[in-house]
Amino acid sequence: MGRFIGLDVGERRIGVAVSDPTGMLARPIRALRTTGLDGDALQLSAAEVSRLAADDPFEAIVVGFPRRLDGSPNEMTPRIERFAARLRERTGLAVILQDERLTSVEAESRLAMRAKNWRARKEQLDAAAAAVILQDYLDAHAQGITADPGQS
Repeated sequence: MGRFIGLDVGERRIGVAVSDPTGMLARPIRALRTTGLDGDALQLSAAEVSRLAADDPFEAIVVGFPRRLDGSPNEMTPRIERFAARLRERTGLAVILQDERLTSVEAESRLAMRAKNWRARKEQLDAAAAAVILQDYLDAHAQGITADPGQS
């Protein structure tokens, strides 16, 4: 299947996760600090993709796709769609939008079991959320679940 990179894109931070070479397991890498989607987010994301793909290229980039709990778009949805399109142009890789509803809650819950210190968890939260997003995609892909029509 190959390696994938996952991004949890926000206004202040971008969580980064990668899969193993078999495309089965996601692991958090780091959080990038950004000046925003209209700032350096695209440049930082593309540079991180290039850096992490230097020795072993990625099949695709999986980007968290924000929606309301009922599935309807929120204020970030069109901004992330534009970001994903620009990232695809910049990197030449396929960009897959993956539903990210409740991923931060799940990531926080997982981190709370290992790290009791809230500040320590906060530093790891964005990368952990990216890993949850990427793992959700990998699990669905392994089971043959097709992408949501809203994905690119």
